[in-house]
Amino acid sequence: MITTSTRLLRVAVVGIGQRSAIADHVAAAGLDADGVDARITAAADTTAEGRERAAAHWPEAEVVPGHRALIGTDGAPNLVDAAIVTTPDWTHAEIAIDLLRAGIAVYLEKPLAITVEDADAVLDAAAETGTPLYVGHNFRHAAVVRLMRDVIARGEIGEVKAVWVRHFVGNGGDYYFKDWHADRSRVNSLLLQKASHDLDVVHALAGAYTSRVVGMGSLSVYGDVTDRRDRSDELMTDWFSFDNWPPAEQTGLNPVVDVEDVSMVMMTLENGVQASYEQCHFTPDYWRNYTVIGTHGRLENIGDTGGGVVKVWNHRRNWDVAGDVEYPIDGVEDGHADADLLTMTEFLRSVALGEPTTLSPIAARAAVAAGALATRSLRNGSVPLDVPPLPEATIRHFTAATGHDDPSGRNTR
Repeated sequence: MITTSTRLLRVAVVGIGQRSAIADHVAAAGLDADGVDARITAAADTTAEGRERAAAHWPEAEVVPGHRALIGTDGAPNLVDAAIVTTPDWTHAEIAIDLLRAGIAVYLEKPLAITVEDADAVLDAAAETGTPLYVGHNFRHAAVVRLMRDVIARGEIGEVKAVWVRHFVGNGGDYYFKDWHADRSRVNSLLLQKASHDLDVVHALAGAYTSRVVGMGSLSVYGDVTDRRDRSDELMTDWFSFDNWPPAEQTGLNPVVDVEDVSMVMMTLENGVQASYEQCHFTPDYWRNYTVIGTHGRLENIGDTGGGVVKVWNHRRNWDVAGDVEYPIDGVEDGHADADLLTMTEFLRSVALGEPTTLSPIAARAAVAAGALATRSLRNGSVPLDVPPLPEATIRHFTAATGHDDPSGRNTR
């Protein structure tokens, strides 16, 4: 029951697909202790199937046919105070801009947009209106990332000079090549869509954003698979199976498959750190491996969820698997539910209580810029490309809104 001392924070979910489950963390965010009752009061989807899923999952929410139905017209108030946008990537910019201009705070699932231009348009709308914008780079809150950042902050490997990431996307065939993710007109590339988490983490670990990129990649396996069909009325859980192996024998791929299934990017960061990211969608195992090298040692994770470890080498020797120090990774043993909860809690506390966030939308734009420009590079002869700067006014706005403009996410308030 809502008492007179409790304020209702009305939250909508926009796009009722696989990722909309993150909205279940609204109830678990724990804002009631601060006098805020955050709850899902509306859900929006342009498809009948999506609206049916919404009605079944959030029976007390008002279900509407699209995000514009959340916006008040002719002087009527908005239907909600905040919205969690989990629609497909190519719709992010339009939906976010509409909601921000209406004064509805936005949690936008990563990536911020699929082009630098659209990402900048979203930031402009947030800066011009002052409406809160948060981008769901939840992997920053993953236990493995928090542990690596702690090791770096303690100075155990000295000053960071290089970051290498290898991403083994063993579930890639099921996750990304049987729906719209395989279509570059909808996603740009998986070097943007899938890699945006890791590009953001590279920036956080290195303490700077990317200034120059070179990309390489190809469609090496899935382009040769001829078994295709439209799965627009299905969700990933309808077809996922570890039995879908080997990759060349996958069935029911998306009718359009024109994104790269193996790709890489080399980056120079603003502080001179050199970084690289490699991604493959037909490996048998599914995890990501970071190597961070500093002036006094290096760290590397073995496993990226609970049960894995982060190892540190900080003495000279020949090869040694053990390292000098080993730290266990906490958190869930599969997926990222713990990181999702922390991300959603940070967003809601920012909107309801004005608390600063560890992630600035500027960081989300930096991840889009690195991925989108790396894609442009790899599709144009691997030419080096420089990241265009943001306007100073935009930087000032988000520095004031988040309490920092530090890629590592350390608040200065």
